[in-house]
Amino acid sequence: MLEGCIFCKIGAGKISSHKMYDDGEVFAFKDVSPQAPVHVIIIPKKHISGLDVVTDEDGRILGHIQVVAAKIAKQFFEMKEGFRLVSNCGVDGGQTVFHIHYHLLGGRSFGWPPG
Repeated sequence: MLEGCIFCKIGAGKISSHKMYDDGEVFAFKDVSPQAPVHVIIIPKKHISGLDVVTDEDGRILGHIQVVAAKIAKQFFEMKEGFRLVSNCGVDGGQTVFHIHYHLLGGRSFGWPPG
């Protein structure tokens, strides 16, 4: 856990959240400012600041996050028509919390290109 990191604190239970999933490695919670009818944040409990610093060792947990995203989408929201999984990287990429995280978005149609 990185001192001062809000997502580390949420994953450790030091800040309350609407928990959707926790398996000891990955934690998911509802976004407090949703951008879609379904907006869940999925984080590794290990602090990784962003996609730009992932290592080969991090590959397993990042793959596991994608499996968890699919489980959450199907189990809790029955999103049979699809969903979007997004991870922003760096300031120009729109990252505002520097703990790698994924936004699971669904419940409506999305356009392309985003943003």
